[in-house]
Amino acid sequence: MKYSSPAEGFFSQLGQNVSVNYAEDLGQGFALADIPEESLPVLYSLPFVEDAEIPKRVYIDAVSGLDSACIRRLQDENTFGLTGKGVIVGIIDTGVDYSHPEFRRENGETRILYFWDQGAQGSPPEGFVSGAEYSSGMLDAALLSGDPFSVTGIPDRDGHGTAVAGIAAGNTGSAPGADIIAVKVRPGGDDFSRSAELMRGIKYITDKARLLQMPAAINISYGMNEGSHRGDSLFEEYLTAAAGVWKLSLVVPTGNEGGAGHHYSGMMTASSRSDISFFTAAGLTGFYLSLWKDFADDLRVGLILPGGERTPVLDSGAEVSRFGYGDIYVTVIYGQPTRYSISQEVFFDIRAREGFIPAGLWKLVVVSGNIANGRFDVWLPTVAEVTTGTYFADPDNYATLTIPSTSGKVIRAAGYNDRIGSAAEFSGVGWNAEGLAKPDVTAPCVGITAPRAGGGYGSFTGTSFAAPFATGAAALLMEQGIVRGRSPFLYGEKLKAYLHRSAVRIQGAGYPSPVYGYGRLCAALEEQGVIL
Repeated sequence: MKYSSPAEGFFSQLGQNVSVNYAEDLGQGFALADIPEESLPVLYSLPFVEDAEIPKRVYIDAVSGLDSACIRRLQDENTFGLTGKGVIVGIIDTGVDYSHPEFRRENGETRILYFWDQGAQGSPPEGFVSGAEYSSGMLDAALLSGDPFSVTGIPDRDGHGTAVAGIAAGNTGSAPGADIIAVKVRPGGDDFSRSAELMRGIKYITDKARLLQMPAAINISYGMNEGSHRGDSLFEEYLTAAAGVWKLSLVVPTGNEGGAGHHYSGMMTASSRSDISFFTAAGLTGFYLSLWKDFADDLRVGLILPGGERTPVLDSGAEVSRFGYGDIYVTVIYGQPTRYSISQEVFFDIRAREGFIPAGLWKLVVVSGNIANGRFDVWLPTVAEVTTGTYFADPDNYATLTIPSTSGKVIRAAGYNDRIGSAAEFSGVGWNAEGLAKPDVTAPCVGITAPRAGGGYGSFTGTSFAAPFATGAAALLMEQGIVRGRSPFLYGEKLKAYLHRSAVRIQGAGYPSPVYGYGRLCAALEEQGVIL
């Protein structure tokens, strides 16, 4: 939520009006609170609450690339000799296997300054109410014990975070001299984590970086489709605000939705109808549709199920409607504009009470009345949620970058296959309109060699593994600019501008491109013959 009163007064007033299980201050007037669902109307009515949002589900977007990203040249002792020394690389992910040699110094000690397992039982970090925090000293003691995971629990069951951290800051990665702060995001079940947990992770790493007086490049390899993709949710606004707090650069992949067929766009004229066909895969227990339109437009919506059942065509006065068809339940919610946006969401949630929803052809029915704008966009869930067997019959592959890469101040990393030089077909694509989110750069993301949790190395594919190349490159530039004093303000939008300028342009692509951004990542410090 976003609040207006001083933090101390806010939490006191909140507790006087609402039953609060726990609350945390995220800074910049943002806070998290766990309250009963029935207390939401009271929360919304409080004068000091400016906006509130229920956390969303976010999903993970699953070392030759160092040459392709021009990182080896920055590391070369004969050029700049950069390693990321004096810079923090933050990893907000599924955890990091701190026992892996990639994250240990020559003497065997850990390179991880702090590790916060949000889902573990233990001593939480100062200012937070849950999880277990481990300092470097505690991790070193665990490593010396001979059975480190009996002390901390398994630090990364999935392996995604270990691979991401290895690319960004492992001993053979992009910034091998950087210090690492890792957050193991508390899972929300079904392979997703709540957006609130990512916000907590950003706050935690930012607090540590400020305390240590060190710049930080933070990697967040997560994504979701539930939202307008215009940077106007409370979650996205928090990332935008957080990027301006300290000497930070936040890096987010554009996701793996580019060829998934999960976005549809349409234009309505007055008094018209559109039937939008889409298919669902077998074996799903549920899915959602997130439709976004101009609040000024009068659009009514309905749904036709594979068996022929039909919901009524609902208008905005319905607010919340629920329908049952055997074991299938359909909930339709008409949202409202917010302080950040004039857009309106119509949200469909389809769930099976038992078993699975029917696979096959569905139709979304859109009927218009009076029209001022006419544009509307609809998103299905990500591949991680509904597989490639769920898709629109006539999709729009633009605006397939996932949230929170749509936030205003992050570095958006798309992905390409550096072996053949072409964009990865799954890499999220930006909007084809001015002023809306597009990638900043594109980095290697196919068949990337990276450390595997439990030991050894594996091959990884996905834009999750493009982002850490950009994160590591950011750490190297921060070392040159901030730590070595050549450009004390080389972070945030200024650092992003350097990545734009040094990117390798692709012939025939207009820039900034919805596919490539400003081109292929090629971290460099020379500008018109002048070395930074």
